[in-house]
Amino acid sequence: MSEGPQGPQTRGVSVDLLATVDLGPEIEGMDGRQLRMRMVTIEPGGVFGPVHDHQGRPGTVYVLTGTVTDHRDGVATDYGPGPGWPEDRTTVHWLENRGTVAAVEISVDVVSSEHLPPAQ
Repeated sequence: MSEGPQGPQTRGVSVDLLATVDLGPEIEGMDGRQLRMRMVTIEPGGVFGPVHDHQGRPGTVYVLTGTVTDHRDGVATDYGPGPGWPEDRTTVHWLENRGTVAAVEISVDVVSSEHLPPAQ
C-alpha cells in the first residue's frame, strides 16, 4: 500500500496515553523531556502514517494483539504479538494493520515538549 512519497494518511487509529514521567528532575540534562507510554490501537485496514521519523524521539514497541506491518526502506515487516521494533534516530517509517482483528501495541518513547500535544 503506497499513496505517494509520504505514504498514506492516518486512519483507523486511536491512541491512549497511559503514563508519563518528567525526566528533568530524574536525569541531568533531560529538562523538557518525558518518558511516555501509550497504547495504540490500529483497526483492521488502519494506517498510522504518514511517513515519519524518530529523530530526538527514540522508543520501542511491544505488540499485545494482532499484527502490525512496519514499512521502512521499501521493506514491509510484520510484528506481533510480542516484541516489536526499535525506533531510533535512523527510523523513517509508517505502520498498517493488514489483518482482520485490531492490532494493539504499547509504545514507549522519550519525547521533548515540542512533540507533546498542547495542554487542554
